[in-house]
Amino acid sequence: MSTASKLELMLSFQDAESPEKQEKLTQTLWQQMRQIDGVKVDRVSDDNPPEGSKTFGAFLLGLLRATVTLEGLKSLFGFLGDRLGNKPIKIKAKFADGREVELEASSREELALAEETLKRLAQTL
Repeated sequence: MSTASKLELMLSFQDAESPEKQEKLTQTLWQQMRQIDGVKVDRVSDDNPPEGSKTFGAFLLGLLRATVTLEGLKSLFGFLGDRLGNKPIKIKAKFADGREVELEASSREELALAEETLKRLAQTL
């Protein structure tokens, strides 16, 4: 993946009524997204876990970091639309030249528009 043809994305979503369900959703999405061509995804670690917490390698719930090729955006956003439906997804994108943009999508149509926007902005590098 060349630097100019990829984006750094921070994906934020909330789709559960309890922390346990949110953790399960985050874990499931992370595992499934790792199978998408052109996408490298990581969980975001919690640098300040609650005092007294005994968990090792605590991660933030509902937050994933992805490096994605421009070609992989369609697959990634299609996947997110299928899995999260009409739930809000916040997307923070960082381009190779340092520009950043934040988008929010709550439907497949809005994810398609976000994909088009990110591709258009990437072409102006």
